[in-house]
Amino acid sequence: MKYLITGGAGFIGSNLVAHFVKAGHSVTVYDNFSRRGSESNLEWLKGLLGDSFAVERADIRDAAAIARAAQGKDVILHMAGQVAVTTSVNDPRMDFEANALGTFNVLEAARAAGTQPIVMYSSTNKVYGGMEAARIVEANGRYVFADLPLGVPETWPLDFHSPYGCSKGTGDQYVRDYHRIYALPTVVFRQSAIYGPRQFGVEDQGWLAFFAISATVGRTFSIYGDGKQVRDLLHIDDLVLAYDAAIKHIDKTAGQVYNIGGGTERSLSVWTETRPLLEALAGRELPVNFGDWRPGDQLVYLSDIRKAQAEFGWAPKIAPAEGLKTLWDWTQANKHLFV
Repeated sequence: MKYLITGGAGFIGSNLVAHFVKAGHSVTVYDNFSRRGSESNLEWLKGLLGDSFAVERADIRDAAAIARAAQGKDVILHMAGQVAVTTSVNDPRMDFEANALGTFNVLEAARAAGTQPIVMYSSTNKVYGGMEAARIVEANGRYVFADLPLGVPETWPLDFHSPYGCSKGTGDQYVRDYHRIYALPTVVFRQSAIYGPRQFGVEDQGWLAFFAISATVGRTFSIYGDGKQVRDLLHIDDLVLAYDAAIKHIDKTAGQVYNIGGGTERSLSVWTETRPLLEALAGRELPVNFGDWRPGDQLVYLSDIRKAQAEFGWAPKIAPAEGLKTLWDWTQANKHLFV
């Protein structure tokens, strides 16, 4: 099949490119290469795959360019966009244009592609907002949901918080509605704490990679809040298999929304539980600063992943300790990329 992967030189995108090219598909990377690490990811792909994929240097905000790129494609994996809450607060117009308008352009390009392509959208758990309605208690050095033992289901009310939440949520709902109105086979993944090799994490996005990179180069970093916040972690290899499975079962997944994360069994508190794992890899104590809570930060987010398991047979397999080791090994082998 012919794949178009927007943001194909990003963290998730480059891993998807590698997977689907190896599986024998024709793949085009569509990326504006504005994000740090994208050129490095492209060089990695070329070293791994040679010239077996195409590259289109363009922006999803350019409606004509994305429309041309989508022509004749069978699958569009939409990974491109602005990814950080703080950036959205500082520049909400850019955030809106990249995420909301950019996603609209991708959908319109798919509608005009002539092939009714599958469109898969990388959404976020931030569409659920701060989860204020969920009762949270503290136990054993971490925050836990009192009434959601299996995590947050897809039926939880949407509550867009921050410009980022609004722009990603807008795309989320547009993607879902283009199935209803135009019969495009679209799928939304509301993703949680994806991590792994080739992630150039920064302070407000890709926190586990940011911690690992900071520890690798000997840089002190900050923990906002008390470090007991909990996230379910999903390794990139497990996420790639989720995309693959959802595409293969498009007869069931078209028009659906899925919470995609590590679930309750693959979760860590941001610092109280992550710290010993990371310090064991580093072989030393890691100094950190503590800062105030950030607006809209969820005390707990855990994905209820039962719908994905039931409808397309996917479940994560990589435990946080194992996955963190792969991330750490990558940062150690690529120190030159982070200085």
